[in-house]
Amino acid sequence: MVQTGGRPLTRAALAGKRRALEDGRTVTRKDLSASAREAAKALGLRPSLRLVLSELVATWGEQDWSRLIVWPSNEYLVSRTGLSERAVRYALRDLVGLEIIAPKDSANGKRYAVRSRDGTILDAFGFDLTPLYARRGDWALAIQARAEARERRRRAFDLVTMHRRAVAEAMQAFATRYPDATLADLAEAQAGLDATTPDRRNGGDPELVLEAWGELRRMVEDRFYAAGCDGNSCPHVETEKGSPTEAWSKDSSGNADTPRPIERPVVGLSPALVVEACPVVRDLVGGDIREEHEILDAGRTLRATIGAHASAWAEACAAVGPYQAAILVLVVAQRHDDDVSSGQNRIRNPGGYFRRLVRLAGEGRYEIGTELLALRRRRMT
Repeated sequence: MVQTGGRPLTRAALAGKRRALEDGRTVTRKDLSASAREAAKALGLRPSLRLVLSELVATWGEQDWSRLIVWPSNEYLVSRTGLSERAVRYALRDLVGLEIIAPKDSANGKRYAVRSRDGTILDAFGFDLTPLYARRGDWALAIQARAEARERRRRAFDLVTMHRRAVAEAMQAFATRYPDATLADLAEAQAGLDATTPDRRNGGDPELVLEAWGELRRMVEDRFYAAGCDGNSCPHVETEKGSPTEAWSKDSSGNADTPRPIERPVVGLSPALVVEACPVVRDLVGGDIREEHEILDAGRTLRATIGAHASAWAEACAAVGPYQAAILVLVVAQRHDDDVSSGQNRIRNPGGYFRRLVRLAGEGRYEIGTELLALRRRRMT
């Protein structure tokens, strides 16, 4: 084949030439620079492409033309960007391939302006920046899509982290409370997921392992619950029905009134009952709550909000288990919220009140299910 000096014809080059400005549209260098920045963000251009595109925009003379033609030479772009000539040529090729610019080649392949006798520029051969400006709507949509993808990735990593911590805590609780339990399969699955879970700093996709972590978390928590029930699937029946009627604070004596006989809970500590009794959890989660792990996550989050120390949370987990500890956090948060709304302000130290309830529950003097029923009945009346 005989080389003519022209560039090979591509679909991207033809697509760029089909882009056009709106009728009567006047484009300034400032507008063109803004489009270049948006294109760089939308497409994630590498530094060399950003440099070359920026210099192409800088050479636009704001002529009143229907096409935005610029004609800087490769030597000029090399001197302005500090790149090698090969890097400049590759950058121009890639910008054409991305439909950011379109080539307008002359007969001899040179870039130059066609001038009249008085020096007025009539036409030019070089690169057409019209696609860059004409596609500014595409850049805005692409930027939004990239932002949404980053948010989905961040949320997925957050959920993976929550599942990993829950699994680690459950395995630690197994080792502490049920050392004879057989956990080889769970430990092997945990190690396998740990090895394949990507890091936030690399380009891995957390959604590939998110479902697996959620399933492992469910398996571990179900097995821990079964171990706590000693193989019995029936709800645990407490002998005490008492519920403290007075809020506790640093200034109070710490003695609860005589427990009042109220209805015995006929169901377990289901998430539905917790939500009905403690609607404050809806404001935290911002949606429907159907699973126990959602109550557990809400309790962990609200623990610091009510001023309960991490040692109080550890004590609660050891005394009544993580799930019931989370329910106690929500009970304290709800009672404190009701207390503040009524203007009584009896609970001056919610963290201390939480620790008090934990110790009462650990001693069998406080039944969480009874308290949930009492809170729910109070809202229904």
